[in-house]
Amino acid sequence: MSIYAISDLHLAKSVDKPMDIFGAQWDNYMDRLCENWNQSISGDDLVIIPGDVSWATYLEECCEDFKFLDSLPGKKIILKGNHDYWWTTVTKMNEYVKCRGFDSLVFLNNNSYIINDIAICGTRGWNSPLDNDFRIEDRKIYNRELKRLEMSLDSIADRKDKTIICAMHYPPVSIDGKATEFMDIMHEYNVKICIYGHLHGDIGEKAYNGKIKGTDIYFVSADYLKFKPYEIITIK
Repeated sequence: MSIYAISDLHLAKSVDKPMDIFGAQWDNYMDRLCENWNQSISGDDLVIIPGDVSWATYLEECCEDFKFLDSLPGKKIILKGNHDYWWTTVTKMNEYVKCRGFDSLVFLNNNSYIINDIAICGTRGWNSPLDNDFRIEDRKIYNRELKRLEMSLDSIADRKDKTIICAMHYPPVSIDGKATEFMDIMHEYNVKICIYGHLHGDIGEKAYNGKIKGTDIYFVSADYLKFKPYEIITIK
């Protein structure tokens, strides 16, 4: 069994939102994603999707996108991104997928997902104080996301016995690898792996991959990965 990650799927099965306007790398992206996913992922695997899953505006519009995801092999752990306007309470989202039989979809929000000795946690994150365009009004949201990461980590029982994977939508580091306060929290909780997305195009090509304070960091936006889920860990 393996754990994979891929972010920013930007599925548009339910709404008319063409992505090819963002560059040739998005041509036929959903078909390419489906083909690569089926070639890589087995039914026993788990795929973490840290945000920007669907272009739907409301939960009721997500049906075709969720149906598409559910048809693909493996369990999917879904995190909120800045474009997931359909996101609502975990209770409502769980009821929505349960009623439609989308049994492979799990939502991560102030909680964690445990499989064997692996714990998966995370939060959306927000614009970083390291960014030039960070505004005063960003600080409140940023601090709230820091608390949500702590809540997710605190939900893990027996943390010392677990390998912790943290999923974020926004980067926890700058392009040149400077750590934000999210990385400080991960260091405190001994997080081994962090994955993130959000960035695209030329900026995505420069996104940080590496190791900070004992945490391996992987950038997993779908266009950067050429729409092939990235294997981050194997569970024996």
